[in-house]
Amino acid sequence: MPFGKMFKKCTSCGANWKTRDDFLNDCSLELIGYQANFKSLETGLLLFNHTCGTTLSLPAGTFKDIYKGPIYTERKTGTEDCPGYCLHEEELRRCPEKCECAWVREMIQVIKEAEKTHRARSAQKKG
Repeated sequence: MPFGKMFKKCTSCGANWKTRDDFLNDCSLELIGYQANFKSLETGLLLFNHTCGTTLSLPAGTFKDIYKGPIYTERKTGTEDCPGYCLHEEELRRCPEKCECAWVREMIQVIKEAEKTHRARSAQKKG
């Protein structure tokens, strides 16, 4: 990352994260939604609430490399097999289908699991 650049800055309170790891390890953030872009899945937005009260968005592609599983090529959105999770911003569950969109759902699980781990560590330090 070039000198002076940061990964993300809060548009409300000015908090900043120098790296993606800093962002993902910050207990003041919580992943709360995903706005799918079916034409370009990597540009769909992950939504994070910050404790200052604002919501920050980042493209899903920013985190794609943290998912190490298969990436399917067939889209099942709108089919009989599709549970429709990607159609609902607040729905963050893992999708059971082998769909082109599944990598995003799996990546969300990796982020949510990391959030739980960081919150547990933070609670241990306080207690």
